[in-house]
Amino acid sequence: MTQIIKVGNKKIGPGCPVFVIAEIGCNFEGDLDRAKEMIRAASAAGADAVKFQTFIPEKLTTRTAPKFWDIEGCPGETQYDEFIQMPKLTLEKYKELKKTAEDARIIFFSTPEDEDSADLLESIGVPLYKISSMNITHLPLLRHVAKKGKPIIISTGGSTIKEIKEAVTAIVSEGNRQIVILHCITNYPAKVENVNLNMIIDIKNNFGDYPIGYSDHTKMEDSLSIIIGAAALGANSIEKHFTFDKNRPGYDHEISADYQDLKEITNRLRILERGLGISCKKPTESEKKIIPLARRSIVAKTDIPKGTRISKDMLSIKRPGTGIEPKFILDVVGKKALTHIKEDEILVWNMLNLTGKEDI
Repeated sequence: MTQIIKVGNKKIGPGCPVFVIAEIGCNFEGDLDRAKEMIRAASAAGADAVKFQTFIPEKLTTRTAPKFWDIEGCPGETQYDEFIQMPKLTLEKYKELKKTAEDARIIFFSTPEDEDSADLLESIGVPLYKISSMNITHLPLLRHVAKKGKPIIISTGGSTIKEIKEAVTAIVSEGNRQIVILHCITNYPAKVENVNLNMIIDIKNNFGDYPIGYSDHTKMEDSLSIIIGAAALGANSIEKHFTFDKNRPGYDHEISADYQDLKEITNRLRILERGLGISCKKPTESEKKIIPLARRSIVAKTDIPKGTRISKDMLSIKRPGTGIEPKFILDVVGKKALTHIKEDEILVWNMLNLTGKEDI
């Protein structure tokens, strides 16, 4: 059975509202006041959590590592060129942002890219951690984070089932089973034809003990349909990059939702949740009063005098369904009428001789 992961006053798992993460990342562009404004906006839009990125460029990439993303306006020729220019937060600034999130009643956390970054986040008391797709094989980092005993959300872009199993095993080996696994495609931006939402089903089949989610990198014109589809397939958590201006160059603005987009995403997810309902197929309470009126019964096509042996040509099938069901028509044929049955009258069982005795 899939476990339910608790994060503060929120729950992640089957039967729980979809846990929506607004990935601010570095989209605040180093402006602390803007970061605070974005946290408050994400909360107002209905997100459950905001997420940042915590890294030390010198520990993340070599100076010559080529880029693997294609976002217009990103600075520099290499990964290092870009990361060295990205905004970095001090411990005190992280504390300020976490306090802003608490005041806005939204969960604050981040993605640590190295052990020191994880320790910094632990020092301010984040309630959970995110492991990026690119670190799924960085088992030493996974074990280090797992030891902190907090829930861990893992993105799986570019991963095989075997690699995901190795990552989960590394976390569990440290006594931590609080894991959420996100399907993700490591393209920036991701084309719709590359999203492959059906992989969510494969992940669910292989990791049934853990909640499953989806991290979206498509452009916003496609994102809403994709995100709703992911949730319909069983994603218990959705992560979407968040920005104050989708048209700004660089960073993750191009693949991000703005306030109105995020509000639309959360509203549509809540509608979907109501629509998904229960999984056991049976009549709903709202249908029960309709069924007898909408279904059909066996009806007399003509007057049937008492004592008449009923033939099929004396019968028709009409609404409402308050009499003998059509599936029993062959059981009615050949029976004798115990009473006079009028044309267009609905047949019920006590009108018929069911004993086979001729004396009626």
